[in-house]
Amino acid sequence: MYLEIVSPEATLFSSEVDSVVVPGVNGEFEMLKDHAPVVSLLKAGTIKIKTHTQSHLVFDELPAEVTPHNDDEKVLTLKIKSGTLEMKDNKVIVLAD
Repeated sequence: MYLEIVSPEATLFSSEVDSVVVPGVNGEFEMLKDHAPVVSLLKAGTIKIKTHTQSHLVFDELPAEVTPHNDDEKVLTLKIKSGTLEMKDNKVIVLAD
């Protein structure tokens, strides 16, 4: 599944991932490959990006906002204030503040 996280200033993340966990307005939820299409508003919280099978990511080139989760370089986190998410055809786009 492909994940792209975009802020008004820049693209914060753009790569293939195993899964992504987001803070939806009705609670946190996770999306995996072949998830049903969804559009959701996001609230303040943390996006967790799981990249366990992705060996091509260059972690030194990620923006400062995207950080490893608890010393696990294969789980990345990004704090957001709010946002909108769309998942369709194994592509997730997050417009984040």
